[in-house]
Amino acid sequence: MITTQVAMTVNGEKIAATVEPRTHLADFLRDTLRLTAVHLGCEHGVCGACTVLIDGAPARACITLAVAAEGAAIRTLEGLQDDPLMAVLQSAFHDNHGLQCGFCTPGMLIAARDLLQRRPDVSAPEVRAAMAGNLCRCTGYQGIVRAIMAARDELAARGNPPGPVA
Repeated sequence: MITTQVAMTVNGEKIAATVEPRTHLADFLRDTLRLTAVHLGCEHGVCGACTVLIDGAPARACITLAVAAEGAAIRTLEGLQDDPLMAVLQSAFHDNHGLQCGFCTPGMLIAARDLLQRRPDVSAPEVRAAMAGNLCRCTGYQGIVRAIMAARDELAARGNPPGPVA
């Protein structure tokens, strides 16, 4: 078995590990680091359940090789637990019935966080278009859109536009 050494920062912690070159980042995060908010759905980069932040940008961990993340800063949902924007989103998802089974929720939250950081004045049709890459089989999306709009409104009312997490 051929292995290679990888080093990256995951949720603020420097990680060095030995992996097979074919190991996907999602498998590395889940199986090696036990970061189980990274869900595997389609394993083709279509459903968005495995969405993580790589160097601050949303990416599909199921189609990213762990070796390709060499030197990168990775954030999973677990690494955003102290993020004020994520706290607003989680509350809005709860209050607006933006989740049911919860399988898609980590990817939805990460994608919604990125959207609100880039577009704090986003409209409902723009939310629908932006979230089209994250699939949900349970909610019908109405609660998800309401939740993102409620988070947008909450942030605006606070006069606290979302910004990047250090």
